Amino acid sequence: MRGITIAIDGPAASGKSTTAAAVAEALGYCHLNSGQLYRAITWASLRGAWNGSENRFRRELERLDLRLDRHTPGYRVLVNGRDIGEGLVSVETSSHVSAVSTRKSVRDKVLAMLRNEGGQGGVVCDGRDIGTVVFPDAELKVFLIASAEERGRRRLRDRGLELTPDGIRREAGLLQARDAADSERILAPLRRAPDAVLLDTTTLSPSEVVDRIVSMARRAEAAFG
Repeated sequence: MRGITIAIDGPAASGKSTTAAAVAEALGYCHLNSGQLYRAITWASLRGAWNGSENRFRRELERLDLRLDRHTPGYRVLVNGRDIGEGLVSVETSSHVSAVSTRKSVRDKVLAMLRNEGGQGGVVCDGRDIGTVVFPDAELKVFLIASAEERGRRRLRDRGLELTPDGIRREAGLLQARDAADSERILAPLRRAPDAVLLDTTTLSPSEVVDRIVSMARRAEAAFG
């Protein structure tokens, strides 16, 4: 069986990437992380100092050899044949990726690459517009949500920071502001697809979330296989 395409969307800190990776591993699929492509382009633009004029940015982006090396349960992102490793998650890349990812030329390039890989089936892709823009025909769409407080708690925990009431409230406020910005942006806003399964993870453990999505996927495989 070639496998189905699974789209997992949701707001910041809802656990999309971690969940998608675990679901892919459980199913023997590949985890297609859209954020890695945006980060790779950001890294390349910073290294080449072509973040200035839009015309130069477009020219350099067209020349960029960006590839996905598929293997189970994930992909390696290659930039001009190179695995940039920690460059994807460096502080510099992280601080610029939001601005780079809003460029239409970047989103068009990433969209084409994601659709090419998704067309092969057997992938779990996560992001904020996967079920609405990237894979509107995905056999399974899931939209993860959790309360702002819980997402704030998770984010602090992931960073190894103390879980104080003030800290959780502050982080929750930042996430709510991010939610509003993601939902209101003109290009590929955060939206739940009409046919996406809404899954509230506020009181669920990571393994419970994965188990539920895997069960949905098995049913979808049976229906569409």
